[in-house]
Amino acid sequence: MDKVKDDNKQTREGDGEIALRSGFWYIISNVLIRAVGIITAPIYTRLLTTAETGYANNFNNYVSIFSVVCGLCLIYSVGRAKLDFTEDFDAYMSSIQCLSSGFSMIILILVMIFFPSGGLLFKFPRLVIFILFAYLTVFPSIDYMQYKYRFEYRYKENIAISVIITVATVLITVLLLLFAPGEKGFLKILGTVIPSGAVAVWCYVNLVGKGKVLFNREYWSYALKIGIPMIPHGLALILLSRIDVSMISEYYGFSEVGLYTSGYTIGTLLMFVTNAVGQAWLPYFNEHLYSSDVEGIREKNRIMMFYGCVLTLVFIAAAPLAVKLLFAKSYWDSMWVVPPVALGTLCQYFYTNYVNAELFHKKTFLIAFNSCIAAAVNIGLNAYFIPRFGYIAAAYTTLAGYFFLMILHYIATRHVLKLKLYHDGLYFLMLTLTCLTGILTAYLYPHPVIRYLLIAVVMLVLAIVRKNDIIIFTGIIRKKLKG
Repeated sequence: MDKVKDDNKQTREGDGEIALRSGFWYIISNVLIRAVGIITAPIYTRLLTTAETGYANNFNNYVSIFSVVCGLCLIYSVGRAKLDFTEDFDAYMSSIQCLSSGFSMIILILVMIFFPSGGLLFKFPRLVIFILFAYLTVFPSIDYMQYKYRFEYRYKENIAISVIITVATVLITVLLLLFAPGEKGFLKILGTVIPSGAVAVWCYVNLVGKGKVLFNREYWSYALKIGIPMIPHGLALILLSRIDVSMISEYYGFSEVGLYTSGYTIGTLLMFVTNAVGQAWLPYFNEHLYSSDVEGIREKNRIMMFYGCVLTLVFIAAAPLAVKLLFAKSYWDSMWVVPPVALGTLCQYFYTNYVNAELFHKKTFLIAFNSCIAAAVNIGLNAYFIPRFGYIAAAYTTLAGYFFLMILHYIATRHVLKLKLYHDGLYFLMLTLTCLTGILTAYLYPHPVIRYLLIAVVMLVLAIVRKNDIIIFTGIIRKKLKG
């Protein structure tokens, strides 16, 4: 019995080592990938007007919306399927990919039949609409491949896909904008679709080639039971993060959309780090919850959340400098969008902990229900505040929506599923104090000296209060760098 316990302990420590290593490299790669985007941002803002930027971003907006429906949200089944179909995981992945692509193809055909030639849909011509839905037929394959790699701890292959898409997108987009004839908003769309579409086809062929299963009733039924209830969730999240773009477009125009989305892009830079941590954490979380190692989950997650708050405050303080360095002067007003967007990203980082638990227990209806309520609240707030206070108000209503969503997921996990996995009271305190400090920092944007002094004081207090966590964290990083 003692030997079994020791073996289990060694296995958990080995998993933790793999998760830590993959998380470390996910963060490094995401920072490098984002650095490419930062370097090219000034090029885009000088090659495109705010209206052209808004046009291309509007296309991306619809990709996000329709990918939820076309993909049937089957991606949410992958994490648990890795545990339930361990020996047949490749076959499972091949099967659900064929299910989603087949459904997407049906939607493409229907749209082309019923969409009139020469008409406009979503303010786009027929050609752009065809590109949109053809792209959605293969685009989910990238997510399937990366999720598969993630749960197999194959972070090198996962990172390689992201790097290839990022570099190719930048090169092709810049070349098209500089040398190709045509409307630049449309060329920007092509610069995104061409490289991602090519990688998606490669992923599709490889997944089917390895799994060799096109149809399996058991796999399809399993995936649909988890995925279908998540469609309202996915659409609700899109509404939370993207409906503001559509509403700004309706109330104002593409120019304001360009300003808002530029600031939003800077604000979500933080997501590249939080997502990297989440990518490494989710497989670890699933496996350790499966073996009932709640204490290990709780303590490691607490440290993750603490550093998320610290990073968010530093990020908000530096936002004005980043905007002025990266964007032309006509885009500088977008800096006011950054703080609430960054804080909204932090709220997502927190509530994902509860979503992971709901997904593990296959209670996807709870996730969907909570997301729909939060989306409805956000739409109401947008409808009231955007016409009265402009596009910047949309960022604050989105923050409110994400904070409310965290409360809903906490209630579902703690009081409906009866799970106590985290330091819930501490999490709400940490998040509330970070939001208040971040908003205060935003009000100090015209006073950089006071702003940086405030953040320095906050960092000093946190360093004193959480010095043990800092010692542990720096020790881990030092070990990784030496290794």
